[in-house]
Amino acid sequence: MLNRHHRLALLACTATLALSVASDSFAQSATTSKQTETEEAEAARKGETYLSPIVVKGGRDADPYAKPGPSSVVGTDEIELQSGQETDDLLRSVPGTSTANNPQNPGVAVNIRGFEGSGRVNMMIDGVRQNFRFTGHEAQGFAYVDPAFLSEIDLTRGAVTGVGGGALAGSVNFKTYDIEDLIQDGKNYGGQAVATYGTNGGGWSESLLGAYRFNDVVSVLGGISKSDPGNYDNGDGIEVPFTEEDLLSGLLKAEITPDKDHSFKFSAMSYDNDFFANSYFQNVRNQTVSANYAYTPDNELIDFRANAYWNRLRMKYDTNILGAGAAAGRRITDTGIGFDISNTSTFDLGEVAVRSNYGVEYFQDDYDVINSAAQPTGGVNGSGKNATTGIFNSTTFTYGIVDLTAGLRYDRFTIDGSGSVSAGNPLGMPAGAYSVDESDGRLNPNITLAVNATDWLQPYVTYAETSRAPTVNEIFVGGSHPGSTQMFFPNPFLKPETSKGWEFGANISLDGVLDAGDSFRLKANYFYTRVDNYITGAMAMSGFIPQFFFVNNPGTSTVKGFELQAAYDAGYVFGNLAYTHTDSELPSQINGFGVQSYLPDDIFSATVGARFLEDQRLTVGTRFYAVSQAFIGDVNVTPPASAFVDGYGLVDLFANYKFENGLELTGSVTNVFDKTYTPASSTIAGSTVDTGRGRTFLVTAKAKF
Repeated sequence: MLNRHHRLALLACTATLALSVASDSFAQSATTSKQTETEEAEAARKGETYLSPIVVKGGRDADPYAKPGPSSVVGTDEIELQSGQETDDLLRSVPGTSTANNPQNPGVAVNIRGFEGSGRVNMMIDGVRQNFRFTGHEAQGFAYVDPAFLSEIDLTRGAVTGVGGGALAGSVNFKTYDIEDLIQDGKNYGGQAVATYGTNGGGWSESLLGAYRFNDVVSVLGGISKSDPGNYDNGDGIEVPFTEEDLLSGLLKAEITPDKDHSFKFSAMSYDNDFFANSYFQNVRNQTVSANYAYTPDNELIDFRANAYWNRLRMKYDTNILGAGAAAGRRITDTGIGFDISNTSTFDLGEVAVRSNYGVEYFQDDYDVINSAAQPTGGVNGSGKNATTGIFNSTTFTYGIVDLTAGLRYDRFTIDGSGSVSAGNPLGMPAGAYSVDESDGRLNPNITLAVNATDWLQPYVTYAETSRAPTVNEIFVGGSHPGSTQMFFPNPFLKPETSKGWEFGANISLDGVLDAGDSFRLKANYFYTRVDNYITGAMAMSGFIPQFFFVNNPGTSTVKGFELQAAYDAGYVFGNLAYTHTDSELPSQINGFGVQSYLPDDIFSATVGARFLEDQRLTVGTRFYAVSQAFIGDVNVTPPASAFVDGYGLVDLFANYKFENGLELTGSVTNVFDKTYTPASSTIAGSTVDTGRGRTFLVTAKAKF
């Protein structure tokens, strides 16, 4: 690892090179008339303004305010203005969305409407599924992605009918920078060098991304990122222990476009991080390789896409702080492969316009586990393999102002593996070796009726069903807790979780509300979901020894709530807000067999700001985030302690200035009033202090070239 002085020297050289290239590029364009420059700047502002509700990557089809359903996009500008902060902060500003937060573990565990872990939310990086899961005082699933490479986050709450489906409560796709994000303005190259420094343990983080277009056929992109923040203090000035990490990431992409009809894309990513979590020093290495093909001829019946990927995530435990530990030497490796093939056809049936998307996707995960050096085959986590094949169709019929979308998705799962059952288990299985080879399938329908009542109002109603198969870590959990008498038992009798739900919502899109060039967007929805066979941890006692295992809870559980997101942008001022109210009757999850997943009853976030100076180069603003108290489940409380954690409110400030030569400076202050709090849905083994980060100053320099 480079020491600080070497890293600063490297960063200085990189930034100097970037500024030089940017300055040359600016000088070459100096002959352009002032009027043309102004027009181009205004066009760029309208297309890329912070919180822009109109233009997002992918055009109107990707605009969440044009979709009759609960979807959201965290755009590039929002990510950049929160540079230096955690990915959790970006997600918690989205309606109906939170994360299972452990400040010691850099993984991201997305929670949608109180559903978290074990594939209830499908997490992806550039469309590659992140299915790593394990049982052990943590969230039941993590995605490990470097925030320095993020360009956009796409979220869907509720049913996902096409590629990326097969989950119970929604999906999130972390998109990394593409070649077209870096190469603009007709050039054949582009890139950015970024350096961030933060107080309160934030330290230095640096990244460099560059892309080059050799000709009309071949383009490439490369990137590298390094960060090693230290321990931080909470609002009381008390250090939150072992919150440091040491991350090194790399990104490579290539695009081959032989003609206008065909395109091939290839991507490789590497994530390597050292940190301390769950009482042990750990290393996580995530490697991804993917290939994509698109055939888009001038034919309305053909918009063909094919994708394939390989992903391997390996978690390694070293020792605890004493240089020992019963779980030392643990190795959990998840090797995932998958592909999807889809096509979209558009045609007319008389006066009815039809758009149909259909295809198939397959994904498989193979878990190889060594629970500890002392007990390689003992312990909690089991090895096994699971796979899912999904066949889907979603067709929209448009007649006049009415859109009717009907969809069907059939998912069939298989799961196989083996293990050993201890004597005296509460499920009645005979002691000794056992094996599992199960498969099942389910057809999940969905239907949406949307009415384009006016050019600015679109109400809609949706009925959808989803399902989630039990996972390897739920079925094959077993053995003894490291260093303890607690026992764990497998449950090969688990059934898939299923949900049936209604959504009622509306989209509002207005332009020229208070100013000729402004825009206002609003998206609101009410949801009501019934869940059967919800899986949680359960406990039985054998004498004085507790026994843990996963079970399907009897009966039907309900989750209902209201979600609102809105954005206003007039160029010189902008703002957005998000509000969520959730009423959950899901059974409680035992902490340690996952984490409590209840969202606070009420969550509110807002961002407001203004732009100043010529071409609105200066942006200043503030962010607000507030939550009510949150239920953690009676099962996780020892009386007389309360089953609720306190709510809290936070205020951030930020400012950004864009120089004409391509350099940007961003400064922010998080938790301005130095509040002492613990984030909702938090878990940190053995912590006795509030884990919310105290007041922190962040400065980011970005050189674009």
